[in-house]
Amino acid sequence: MKRIFVDTNIVIDLLSRREPFFEEAAELFSLADKKRVELSVSSLTFANTGYVLLQQMDSIKAKSVLRKLKLILKILPLDDKIIGLALNDDNFSDFEDGLQYFTAIEHEQEVIITRNLKDFKNSKIPTVTAKQFIETIK
Repeated sequence: MKRIFVDTNIVIDLLSRREPFFEEAAELFSLADKKRVELSVSSLTFANTGYVLLQQMDSIKAKSVLRKLKLILKILPLDDKIIGLALNDDNFSDFEDGLQYFTAIEHEQEVIITRNLKDFKNSKIPTVTAKQFIETIK
């Protein structure tokens, strides 16, 4: 099964039903629900998603959404090594993108899915949008 690392923006597209990106995010997560791919996120993404959800709903509802999300995602740890790699790498001007990238690298992910391809232009892992990825497996 293909190991796919999902950037925060894709998770928020899904849970916040952000248009015009919701449909492709929903299709990607549907593939994971059907066990056709393994979707992973960093623990940072999970925390940031919780924060965004709390801006949109009460904490009980937000935790309920996160519990359901956790059933179809693998949550990858963010550790001292990953933070060190991101701090010492000049390819990512955005520290958070560096954290995401090195989380994907350290956990041997095969693809990164994001809407911000330019942020990952120096990636050693193929980086595509959700729409591009979905088109490759149809």
